[in-house]
Amino acid sequence: HKIRTIGSWSTMSISHMTLSFLFLFIFKFQDVTAFATTARHLCRPEQRNVLLEFKKVFEIRRSSSKLCNINGRIVGSYPKTESWGNNSDCCYWGGVTCDAKSKDVIKLDLSCSCLHGRFHSNTSLVRLQNLPSLKTLDLSNNYLYGQIPLWIGNFSHLTFLDLSSNHFAGQIPFSVGVLSQLTSLSLSDNQFSGHIPSSLGNLSHLTSLDFSSNQFSGQIPSSLGKLSHLTYLQLFDNQFSDQIPSSVGNLSHLTSLHFSHNQFSGQIPSSIGKLSRLTSLDCCENSLVGQIPSSFSLLNQLTNLVVNSNKLSGNFPIALLNLTKLSYVSLSNNRFTGTLPPNITSLSNLEFISAYDNAFGGPLPSSLFNLPALTSIYLTNNQLEGSLKFGNISSPSKLRVLSLGSQVPGWLWMLPNLGYLDLSNNTFIGFERSTNRKLSSVLGHLFGSNNNFSGEVPSLICELHSLRTLDLSNNNLSGPIPLCMGNLKSTLSVLNVRQNRLSGCLLGNAFESLRSFDVGHNQLVGKLPRSLVHFSALEVLNVESNMINDTFPFWLNSLQALKVLVLRSNAFHGPVHRAAFLKLQIIDISHNHFSGMLPSDYFVNWRKMSSRETNEDGSNLNYIGEGYYHDSMILMNKGIKMELVRILEIYTALDFSGNRLEGEIPKSIGLLKELHVLNLSNNAFTGHIPSSMENLTALESLDVSQNNISGEIPQELGNLSYLAYMNFSHNQLVGLVPGGTQFRRQACSSFKDNSGLFGPALDEDCSDIHTPLSPPYERLEVEEEKEEEEDVFCWIAAAIGFVLGLVIGCILVCYKTEWFTTPFGRNSRSTPTR
Repeated sequence: HKIRTIGSWSTMSISHMTLSFLFLFIFKFQDVTAFATTARHLCRPEQRNVLLEFKKVFEIRRSSSKLCNINGRIVGSYPKTESWGNNSDCCYWGGVTCDAKSKDVIKLDLSCSCLHGRFHSNTSLVRLQNLPSLKTLDLSNNYLYGQIPLWIGNFSHLTFLDLSSNHFAGQIPFSVGVLSQLTSLSLSDNQFSGHIPSSLGNLSHLTSLDFSSNQFSGQIPSSLGKLSHLTYLQLFDNQFSDQIPSSVGNLSHLTSLHFSHNQFSGQIPSSIGKLSRLTSLDCCENSLVGQIPSSFSLLNQLTNLVVNSNKLSGNFPIALLNLTKLSYVSLSNNRFTGTLPPNITSLSNLEFISAYDNAFGGPLPSSLFNLPALTSIYLTNNQLEGSLKFGNISSPSKLRVLSLGSQVPGWLWMLPNLGYLDLSNNTFIGFERSTNRKLSSVLGHLFGSNNNFSGEVPSLICELHSLRTLDLSNNNLSGPIPLCMGNLKSTLSVLNVRQNRLSGCLLGNAFESLRSFDVGHNQLVGKLPRSLVHFSALEVLNVESNMINDTFPFWLNSLQALKVLVLRSNAFHGPVHRAAFLKLQIIDISHNHFSGMLPSDYFVNWRKMSSRETNEDGSNLNYIGEGYYHDSMILMNKGIKMELVRILEIYTALDFSGNRLEGEIPKSIGLLKELHVLNLSNNAFTGHIPSSMENLTALESLDVSQNNISGEIPQELGNLSYLAYMNFSHNQLVGLVPGGTQFRRQACSSFKDNSGLFGPALDEDCSDIHTPLSPPYERLEVEEEKEEEEDVFCWIAAAIGFVLGLVIGCILVCYKTEWFTTPFGRNSRSTPTR
């Protein structure tokens, strides 16, 4: 019994002791862990204070956040400094990294952090120098401005400095050249100017240097050739001049070299051929001359070569044929001559070749189409000749984009992957039909403008069932638009056949999917087909300069997407009925036979011209069009014909000139606050200029000439600061001309034939503007009367001269006979005095 009791007590005691030790261990372990954690991560107080003062200098603006490219990933901006506080460990703050042992801040990454503010060298920013172990400073993709301070050179341990995508300006301080540990330096996308300091040649550890998209000028210092570890050099989009230094050939580790969009001249240095690791070279948009160096044959790692838009010459650079890894070549817009080499097939990895706008001649080698990886060819505007023959290829061609400069071969329509074909700006005369009935099923965009195509629109186009864009403008095509094009009604989005000789009537239901329909400058007749109301996607309708005889198509207001309507120079007639065009931004109905009055509230529901719309991305600078095609047109602006190569979404214009409209100008014209061009000239408008025009604050051009408008020019028009051109001539206006700066800058002809106008500028410089303009037949009669009066005056003057001469002669002969007996030759050299 005793043994059992003692055994039980022993067991219980051991259990209690074990639990006590366990609780004690857990308690003590928590203390140790807390102590270790605190000791390990507690940042230095003085460095925390430096960061807090840095935070105070800059403002956080979430409203101006932007998307940033961080290591190839698109991320949204985030205010990292919002997590910074007095009572927290700075090593855990957003963008801050500390060294685990020394507790020093070694990395400050505040890229894309919504920071706004100015760098002042004399502010608390100078205390950043109290981060002696800082190795990485990244302030990219913010809204910082000012200059780089001189004390930047005090960061002796800095290896990474990125200030790109801000608004910094001024010159690079020479002190950047003492950052001897620096491996990466990026100042791109700012407004830096001046020369690159030669001290940068001291950055012997530098591997990446990006100064692109600034305003740097002058020569590139040859000292950059000492950066022997450099792999990445980006100097594009600046104002560098003179020659590319040959010392770049010393950068033996370089893989990417971009000098494009500068003002470099001279030849491409042959020393670049020594860069055996180079994969990408871009020298486009400069003034480089001469030939591509033969040493380029040694660049056996090169994949991208871009030298377009220079003044390079010579034959096709044979040196390139050794570069078997080459995939992208752009030689366009230079002065290359000769033929394209038939052994171009050695470039087995070539995917893209562009050589347009040169002087290459001879036949285009069919071997070019044997390249297995080739997807895009651009060869327009050369002197290539002969017929193209489709090479014998073992696998289907990957060609998707073809822009040529010779005859259009029939085999083009059979390329199975061809989605884009550009034949524009050449001298093609026709289309060769394929012998194979199976045409391309993926060709979506066909451009053939500015050629010599003649005859009817080829019916083979009707068999391209995926066609979305067809541009055959500026040719000599004739006959009607083929009925078979109705086969494309579910796919065709753009049809441009302007500036041809097409005849007949417009087709009805053939193009219900059209977004843009341009048949201007042809010989089309009849009426606008009422089936246009079903073209729900239609944005642009241009039928100018035809012989269409119809009334005003008010029924087009049902097209909710319509933005541009051009009816100019046809035979439209009758009243301009009221219509609510919600998205219409340009309307031109000039030079027709429209008549009648416009109601006072005519423009009430023209919303696009009344208020500005902002696109989803927040911008207003998009153009009408999509993808490969953007719409264009010609418009009277500021008294001259102006071609809009692209039409801004915010550009607005209203041209009702050259008709027979009468009555008063509608007061509702003042609602069109976003209108840029207003032309009501050459009509029969009467009454006063509405004072509501003072609301047209965006107006740049105003023409109300050749009407019967009376009264005064509203003084408020002098406040329209954008109004650069105006014409009030040939009306019945009276009173004081507004005294605004824009009015004072106008030519006198802008106010001609308004007998009652006056003002300081008119009195000083325009004394002859009050002469009324008579009808042509009256002017002819006046001129004839003037001529008769001049003839009579001439005869009277001659008679008076004869009589006076006869009388004076008689007197002289009678009383001064010695004057006539003196030898004539005696005074032959003397000069008579008057």
